[in-house]
Amino acid sequence: MAQESVITQQMRDAVGVESEPITHEVEKGAITKFAQAIGDTNPLYNDEEVARKTRHGGIIAPPTFMRSLISNSPPAYKSPYSANLDGGSQWEYFHPVRPGDRITVTTKLADLFERPGRLGNMLFSVRETKYVNQFGQTVALQRTTGISYEP
Repeated sequence: MAQESVITQQMRDAVGVESEPITHEVEKGAITKFAQAIGDTNPLYNDEEVARKTRHGGIIAPPTFMRSLISNSPPAYKSPYSANLDGGSQWEYFHPVRPGDRITVTTKLADLFERPGRLGNMLFSVRETKYVNQFGQTVALQRTTGISYEP
């Protein structure tokens, strides 16, 4: 006998609804501090003279810098399960981020589905965070999967 779905109408209605945007101004110092904090010594992130001689023409942010740009949460829903796991993240990068860029960040619940697992039914939520520069170019997309279950 198949288990009845735990996905409610409220949960279905939350799929595809984007959060309110937040815009961040990217500062050169923030890029340098971020690179130092993660131990990345690539001169593209902290040496203007060297970075100007590259195809980028100047300092750019490390790809993981986007993690420091917060977003508002998309519409919330109550999970029927008490335990949560991080199912991982996938990133796509399209354009470099430079000092002075204004990056607007939004997040949406892109997908919600169920699968049976060893511990019983599991609820998967996929959130998509989009990073867009001042020219309307998507510079990066992050897809994060969350897994909820009842232990």
